[in-house]
Amino acid sequence: MLKEALKNYHIILASGSPRRHKFFHDLNIEFEVHLKPIKEEYPDRLKHFEITNYLAQLKSLPFLDELADNDILITSDTIVWHENKALGKPRTLDEAFDMLRSMSGKTHEVITSVCLRAKNYQKTVYDITKVTFKEFSDEEITYYVDNYDMMDKAGAYGIQDWIGLIGVTKLEGSYFNVMGLPTHLLYKTLMDIANRTI
Repeated sequence: MLKEALKNYHIILASGSPRRHKFFHDLNIEFEVHLKPIKEEYPDRLKHFEITNYLAQLKSLPFLDELADNDILITSDTIVWHENKALGKPRTLDEAFDMLRSMSGKTHEVITSVCLRAKNYQKTVYDITKVTFKEFSDEEITYYVDNYDMMDKAGAYGIQDWIGLIGVTKLEGSYFNVMGLPTHLLYKTLMDIANRTI
C-alpha cells in the first residue's frame, strides 16, 4: 500500500541501521539511504522524548539545502530512559555491563522519535514502550556482553537478542519501537502525507 501511496515521492532514509533498512523493506517502501555525519549532542535541559525529538531533527539539518520538491527525508533516534536518565549506545563493554545491571529487575522506557522533513514542512512523531526485565545474574549479563553485538544499540541490548528472549517479563507498547522504529507510527504518518492531511 505504501509503495503505491508514495509513488510521487522520493524517500530518503538517513540511517545506517540494518534493522531500520529491513523495516522499510518490510513496509514495502522504496527508499534511498543517504548518510551525513553529525555530533549527536543535546542540551542538558532536555528530558525524555525531548531528547529523541531534538536528535532526530538535528540529524535532518545537514540535508536542508538539498531537498527537492518531492523528497521526504526520514531521520530517527532511540534512547532508553531509566531512572530519570538517558541511556544511549555504550562506549565500552564495561559500560554495557553497567547499563544492563542497572536495568535488571526493573522497568525502563524505550523512546524513538522519527522526523519526516520535506522542503516546506517537518513532522516529528515519537513512541514510548515500557520494558520490564527479570533480575539478571552477573553471569547472564557477562554472557550476553561477551557473545552478542550490542554496542550499536541504545541501552546496550537488542530485544530480539538472547537477552530479550530470557529477560523481558513484560512489554507495554510497540515491540518494533524497542527494535528502533515505531513502524505503526511511521506507516500512519506517511499515509497522512500521501493523503495530504499533513
